[in-house]
Amino acid sequence: MRDKKDNATFDLPGFDPAAPLEPEAKRPPPPRVRRATLKQEQLELLEPTDTTGLPVWVRDDNLDLTGLPVWKRD
Repeated sequence: MRDKKDNATFDLPGFDPAAPLEPEAKRPPPPRVRRATLKQEQLELLEPTDTTGLPVWVRDDNLDLTGLPVWKRD
């Protein structure tokens, strides 16, 4: 079955060819503002670290070698 073009819709009001659009006037972009770069500084850590950046192991009398608390009699 063949579709036939329906020309009746072009006779209705509002189906006139569209008027060509006029390009809008382009405004120049605003000038770029350079942000002041923040100077980086080295923060001191709460605990002393070794050369790898890990905390230095400190022997604590209240902990055994595995890091578990030592049970003491009062």
